[in-house]
Amino acid sequence: MNHAEACGICPRQCPAPRTAYCGGSAPLRLAAASVHRGEEPPVTGRGGSGTVFVSGCNLRCAFCQNAQISHGRMGRTVDADEFAAICLGLQRHGAENINIVSGSHAVPAIVEGIRRARGAALTIPCLWNSSAYEKTETLESLHDVIDMYLPDLKTLDKSVADKFFSAPDYPLYAEKAILKMMDMARSKHNVIIRHLVLPGFLESTKKVLSWFAKNARGRASLSLMTQYTPPHDLPSVKAGNVPGRFLNKDEYDTALGWLEELGIEDGFYQEPGTGNEWLPDFERENPFSSEMSVPVWHWKNGFAVTGRQNV
Repeated sequence: MNHAEACGICPRQCPAPRTAYCGGSAPLRLAAASVHRGEEPPVTGRGGSGTVFVSGCNLRCAFCQNAQISHGRMGRTVDADEFAAICLGLQRHGAENINIVSGSHAVPAIVEGIRRARGAALTIPCLWNSSAYEKTETLESLHDVIDMYLPDLKTLDKSVADKFFSAPDYPLYAEKAILKMMDMARSKHNVIIRHLVLPGFLESTKKVLSWFAKNARGRASLSLMTQYTPPHDLPSVKAGNVPGRFLNKDEYDTALGWLEELGIEDGFYQEPGTGNEWLPDFERENPFSSEMSVPVWHWKNGFAVTGRQNV
């Protein structure tokens, strides 16, 4: 794509990639790749999930746990050959899948990289782990390279989407995107819809769970997440604009009660917590604890000594 041209990849419809909301001045920037054990059981499996963290983001949630790379765009540019080598390195280290995290703004480059990796003996499934702030026509280009979808359904409330994502049209696009993903998936086991419960915004959660019960039950699994952690130092986020506390027990019990009330049984939910030791630091070669992940590639030094892989 010519940098003077408007970008039509996502709903932002930015006038040109050089000034894009996602910071998309390069085709593909990555921050880290590791064999990660912190995802839902079908994603983690026994060997771990081969997470590839894409730099930049077209949504940039005000409370993002990966703010270093979503807001700050920490990472570096990679070409299709290096992307393919990263995928093969993850496969060689026992990853059960390639889990592409927040790549909605770099779809063309990711598709090219996956195809390059497939041609170089990548055999494990590829997962699309996204905010769901995506256009259905863009998603169609993923059809022959992605095997499983892990979209967020963050909210169906326009005011919440405007407040935290500066995207009041998020509910409209996310609903269409997730319906499209379920249509493209080969079975209900290939779609897990994630929802993070926000402290003080339980009515937003109730809308999402009601939508799931009506539109996705039997077509996808639900992952109800309660890991919201108050942000400490996010670029461009003013103090007080996001919830400054963890989810409390009453809110947690209420959300679980809605699962029972709505008859949602196929899925996963987290235990409540108040720590932040699980938050990643992408300055480190292994952004997570050694118990949670094994580093394969990092934006500063390239492949870890144990992660080298030729295409």
